[in-house]
Formats: sequence, structure tokens, C-alpha cells
Amino acid sequence: MSKHYDYIISGAGCAGMSLLMRMMREPFFSSKKILIIDGSDKTVNDRTWCFWEKEAGLFESIVHHRWERVNFFSELFSATLTISPYQYKMIRAIDLYSLVREESAKHTNIEWRYEKVSEIDGTGSKAGLVLATETITADWIFNSILFEDDPVTPPGGKGYNLLQHFKGWMIETNEDHFDPSVATYMDFRVNQDEGTTFMYMLPVSKRKALIEYTLFTEKLLSPDKYETALKEYIRSYLQISEYKIEHEESGVIPMTNRHFPQQRGRVVYMGIAGGQVKGSSGYAFQFIQKRTAAICKELCAGGNRFNRWSLQQRKFQLYDSVLLNVLHYQKMKGDKIFSKIFQKNPTERVLRFLDNETNLWEDLQIMQTMPATIFLPAALKEIFT
Repeated sequence: MSKHYDYIISGAGCAGMSLLMRMMREPFFSSKKILIIDGSDKTVNDRTWCFWEKEAGLFESIVHHRWERVNFFSELFSATLTISPYQYKMIRAIDLYSLVREESAKHTNIEWRYEKVSEIDGTGSKAGLVLATETITADWIFNSILFEDDPVTPPGGKGYNLLQHFKGWMIETNEDHFDPSVATYMDFRVNQDEGTTFMYMLPVSKRKALIEYTLFTEKLLSPDKYETALKEYIRSYLQISEYKIEHEESGVIPMTNRHFPQQRGRVVYMGIAGGQVKGSSGYAFQFIQKRTAAICKELCAGGNRFNRWSLQQRKFQLYDSVLLNVLHYQKMKGDKIFSKIFQKNPTERVLRFLDNETNLWEDLQIMQTMPATIFLPAALKEIFT
């Protein structure tokens, strides 16, 4: 007889861990039998999340570093921007994984398994999850695992499919080189021949910084090109000749206007699998937090609808499609687009826009900074597609 749970969290990445953390904070879930399952035991610092936030968030206790000012560099516009009332925050994956595992050890109703999930099914009266040796069931499965052969391309339909791909090094120097009070949010001064390309530079001390080479393109680069770009930036722009690489990370994130499923019967989708990556920027962390908070709220209220799309969400889906249209057809380069947005608008408004939180008037203020001859035809095409 298969095991049965109230809830199964399939995937223990950012989305799965965030949902579990929220469940552990709500008395409603204390009597629920919860399984979290992943193919990895999550003991490696496999990524870094950076995001902006006004107040203390769910993972405030493990914020590794924060900045109140950020640099923006391009050939058209460069400035040091004060982002108040926001702070730009960094969280290391290993700290998040460790925090959630330690907290879950206090809850006897939570079980962990480290196995590969091969299939899920939510069509029956119970949701089913298939492992190598058995099938287990739950009232609800909350899934953040992509099962498609191509993990960065959602199935079916027409749409734009760019990739945000990056490689980053945490480097340490023997002398003071960095100002840990200022992060470089985007540096577009690097070569733009491959497509929209920029560097992050996130100093956590005077001698240590995370430097990431990031691109928005349709194809990945050969591994050596990422390393060559990082070495050149460190040498030419940061003017650092001696350093050691303490940690490195890389990733590929879909930037698409295709629709990911939100719910299929008793399976609810989160994270990349649930479309919580913003199509025009690749940002995900705060959208995952909003999604997992909404799931908990619905469960606590006794609801079963996890696929509602607000008008605000649909509005920003359209905006994302317009920008992807412009980038896909190379109507305007990405460095010029972001330069104009940051140059012509208050930074707080830009950050709210990137968080899908601006109202229509604020949207229009941002749109006015873009050339109408390029963006209006793209908007009309996406509206009528």
C-alpha cells in the first residue's frame, strides 16, 4: 500500500523551501503530514539570490549582505543610484537550505526524502508522485520540478524563448579593492555582440566580491567564453591582477512569454515550473515569495483554486511579451533599453515596475521613455496575437 500525505512538496529548491518555511510558521499546518522530496540533499551552495525589498522578509535572518546604493554603467548613462526605501539583498542558497532543514527538524509532522521524482499526476481524487521503487500519494502536490527534456523551454504553443544564462565567481583579493556599501547592479560596458550582456559586481567586503557575467540570448556560449569574459572584466574594469576564486556558480533561466501551468487537478506548480520567472528580466526570488504566500493563504482558507490570474498579472505578462518581441527581433539593444529606463525614471519606480507593482499611470511614465516607433508596433502585435 502506498504512503499517503496531506501535502507533498516536490522539489527542494527556492520555491519548495520557501513554501515549507511558510507552512512551518502557520499553526494550520502543524497537524498535517508533509513530505518534501528532492534528488539532492541540498548541502552545496549552488547559487546566490539577489533581490530588492523594503521591509524584513521571510529570510531576513540569513541575508548575507545588503546595499542601499547601486551602480549602473553603460555607454549611454552611468550613475550611482540610491534605492531607498529599498535595500538590495543577497542570500546564499546554502544558508537558506540549512535554515529550513534546521527549522523542520523541530516539526515531527515533516518528512524528507532524497530521491529522483520521475512523474507526478494530479488528475484523480488524490495526487500521485512516482519514484523509482514506489508511488506515493497526497491530497495536494506542490511541484517545482521541470520534467520536460529541455529544462529551459516550456512545452507547446508559440512564443519567444530567450535564456538568461550566467557564470559567476566569488573572488578574494590580498588588498582592499571593493566598496562593500555599493553594488554594481548592471554594467553594460562589456561587449554586446552576443546580445544583451552585462556584469554584476556584488562586494561583501573590501576584499571579496561576487562577479557575474550575464547574457539574455537565444543560445548558450561555450564554457570558455564565460571565463574569458570574467577574467577580462576583472583585469580591465576592476583593475585587479591577483585574486583567488573562492566559489563559482552558473545557471540558465528561461525568459519566455509562454504560459506555464499553475494548477493541474491536485498538482500545483511553483518556481520556474510555475512561471514565477519574470519573462522580460529573469527575476524570480520575490515572485516565488508571492506565489508561496498565496498558496499558504488559500490552504488556510480551505480553498482549492491556485490558478487565479489577476488583471495586474495579465498586464505585466503583456509588457513582458512586448519587451521580448523587441529583443527577439533585435529592434533595440537591451543595454539601450535599460539605460533609458534608469536614466529617465526615479529608481524606486523602476524597481516597482520590475516587481510588477506599478499602477497604470506609473507604467505610462516608464513607457514614455521608450521610442514609440519601436515599442508601439511591438505592443500592437502582442495585443492582437
